[in-house]
Amino acid sequence: MTNRERALNILHFKPVDRMPAVHFGYWPELLTEWAEQGKIPKELAEGNYDGSEKERELDRIIGWDFNWYRTVGSNNHLFPGFEAKPLETLPDGSVRMQNGDGVIERVKPGVTSIPSEDDYLLKDREAFETLYKPRMQYFPERVNVEYYKHFNETRPMDVPVGLHLGSVIGNIRNICTVIGMSYLIFDEDEDLFADIVDTYAEMQYKCAEAILETGAKFDFAHYWEDICFKNGPLLSPEVFDDICAKHYQKRNDLCHRYGIDIISLDCDGVTDKLLPTWVRTGVNTMFPIEIGVWGDQFGPAREKFGKDVLGVGGMDKTALRRDKEAVDCEIERLTRLSAEGGFIPCPDHRLMPGTKFELVQYYAEKIKEIKF
Repeated sequence: MTNRERALNILHFKPVDRMPAVHFGYWPELLTEWAEQGKIPKELAEGNYDGSEKERELDRIIGWDFNWYRTVGSNNHLFPGFEAKPLETLPDGSVRMQNGDGVIERVKPGVTSIPSEDDYLLKDREAFETLYKPRMQYFPERVNVEYYKHFNETRPMDVPVGLHLGSVIGNIRNICTVIGMSYLIFDEDEDLFADIVDTYAEMQYKCAEAILETGAKFDFAHYWEDICFKNGPLLSPEVFDDICAKHYQKRNDLCHRYGIDIISLDCDGVTDKLLPTWVRTGVNTMFPIEIGVWGDQFGPAREKFGKDVLGVGGMDKTALRRDKEAVDCEIERLTRLSAEGGFIPCPDHRLMPGTKFELVQYYAEKIKEIKF
């Protein structure tokens, strides 16, 4: 069987010969770390990204079958973006920067994590109408139609390939910031936040529609959201359902009309309060199912929704920083989750610095031993 056949069979509750060894990429700092340790050639640590030839070579060295995150899409963000520019250098050496979303960030030298947010531009109706709404409109140049007309001839057939649908709320959270989004939801202009979401969502729907109309075929569709944290959603489930559900429904119905029945969504944090909306509107696959202080989320979701919920992920990647005993414990747990079908183990996000190369090789080898 090809890895594409294995993955699609599992997610359709059909038999396979074995479990594929699937991953979700790496922090660049980890690849540099491994190169400095002599674990991988230095050239594989540079310019290594999802689906690249360098990543595929690293897969061969480690023993991975493939990176699940193989998606293509369109220019469905703000266009044109705001000018990214420095605004002020502070005494500690950090720089206040305006990014492409119009958010003012504080960037600290030598720090690669998400910058802190100082300010934002999308604060009221005037800012939306003049600065943002024009950047949220659909136009044909957002989609490379010629590329997709020939997509079926050039796409890899040995691994699953997905259509990236964009985001209903995650990108809006980036543009508004969490604080700004919270104010807008309860602003005196009660319709403003809904208008922002509606405008952005309609543009992304038209982008997906234009791609699918070319005849390009996909194994799954995918959203990126990141709208939760360790205590739950960043907005109330009621507001989320009221404002966002119709857009998931519309986009997922579009996918179903074109034969796409696996629709996955990436949301970090504790997602259980938003799952009812996603499942009801057609999102059926959790990926990468982050494990934090809250533990496993797939098992409880499967208990609640049954086979309506599929999963790719759910492997506590911190075990790969510890020892074989920790990895074996994870594999035992993942084997139990896999037994019901509809679930492919995968590290719950990109592998981070401190991950042990030999443990990753060991995990990739052992996960292939899961039989059905």
